[in-house]
Amino acid sequence: MKKHEKTIAQTNEGSSQIEVSIVEIDSDQAGQRLDNFLIARLKGVPRSKIYNVIRKGEVRVNKGRIKPEYKLMAGDSVRIPPIRTAEAGTVAKASHQMMALLADSILFEDDGLLVVNKPPGLAVHGGSGITLGLIETLRQMRPDARHLELVHRLDRDTSGCIMVAKKRSYLRHLQAALREKSAGAGGIQKVYQALVMGEWSKRCHRVNAPLLKMEVAGGERIVKVHPEGKPSLTEFKLLRRFDGLSLIEARPITGRTHQIRVHAQYAGHSLVGDEKYGDDQINASMRELGIKRLFLHASALAFYLPESDKLTRVEAPLPLDLAAPLGRLRVVE
Repeated sequence: MKKHEKTIAQTNEGSSQIEVSIVEIDSDQAGQRLDNFLIARLKGVPRSKIYNVIRKGEVRVNKGRIKPEYKLMAGDSVRIPPIRTAEAGTVAKASHQMMALLADSILFEDDGLLVVNKPPGLAVHGGSGITLGLIETLRQMRPDARHLELVHRLDRDTSGCIMVAKKRSYLRHLQAALREKSAGAGGIQKVYQALVMGEWSKRCHRVNAPLLKMEVAGGERIVKVHPEGKPSLTEFKLLRRFDGLSLIEARPITGRTHQIRVHAQYAGHSLVGDEKYGDDQINASMRELGIKRLFLHASALAFYLPESDKLTRVEAPLPLDLAAPLGRLRVVE
């Protein structure tokens, strides 16, 4: 056990070990949110359980109740209550096919960062009925890598570039950069390609509209443009017009949930394949043409690595399941 961790109670039940521990945060762990720290540490524990013990006050920082979004500081003392992790042998194992696919999908790698071309349909992490996601698979592929952590997220149906930090220093640097407004200012530039319904106007370059998360009947969460929402800005560019459809480039300046999808809808052009914000009838006709999922692809990332003044750009080509049906559409000049 590390010297900055102290066990204050311990119980063995079957093959699981349950213990209460006090963890003193060191400089390498500082800067991350409490919930992310616990999720990474308590592998096998559902995210809902972790949020529940935080809400009930069973997790304490410096002996006080704390919120999930609290940013840990060096020297903080974190009390972690007894939580049963997954029983030995019950952790889902990644298939050889999935590990081979991800190995072939690495677009960039250095000492502190991986950029992966995430396949469509793969969640970035497990939870909510998903036993295995991108990050869990990468950890199984590289068991000696101590600090593999998602820098940001992509929706399950969205394909393309996603960053995974291999060092805490890179994670802190890149997450701070995500809060900047452009790669030119030292931040991270995200570029997406999307196919939308209708004829996108060449004059529509920006959608600046606040977004609010809402819960509707049945517990489903949606996002709407709302005056009480968070400030949200997306830059758009028309790439190509087809008969009744438009291929666009989207650059989210802010990073809100479903931002591109809702801003495009607000502009009058829902994304093809969007079951939440799109048109069911048009989506059905697109499935007949071969577009069977949300047409949204993270096509490029531009960022600065720590201690570097050179802009790194990584690109992911449009995957075959989107490129092939796109090639069958009639181009409109």
